[in-house]
Amino acid sequence: MKYAARVDDNQGQVVKALRLIGAYVIDCSHVGAGFPDLLVAYRGRWVLIEVKDGEKAPSRRKLTPAQTIFHAEALAKGCKVHVVESVDDAIRVVGSIGTVRAAA
Repeated sequence: MKYAARVDDNQGQVVKALRLIGAYVIDCSHVGAGFPDLLVAYRGRWVLIEVKDGEKAPSRRKLTPAQTIFHAEALAKGCKVHVVESVDDAIRVVGSIGTVRAAA
């Protein structure tokens, strides 16, 4: 089953805020198949972020069936997909990433 790619109203604000703190942000919302909205590089690490609009009713913030499957399969491989509902959530997620030094 295919779902139309929908972008939450706050995604642009989240992307802008992450870029302002120095993150490299790739918008993947068009990929589909439950893939997260954003691929974010920060402090030497990659983070997968699913953006939901915290202003919407809880029923409108639920993961789609494809997202639920993707999140579960990623977690089974040791990779967490972070769900954020606000700019503050997104900054908190990437800010919690440990610093890794690149090999010289």
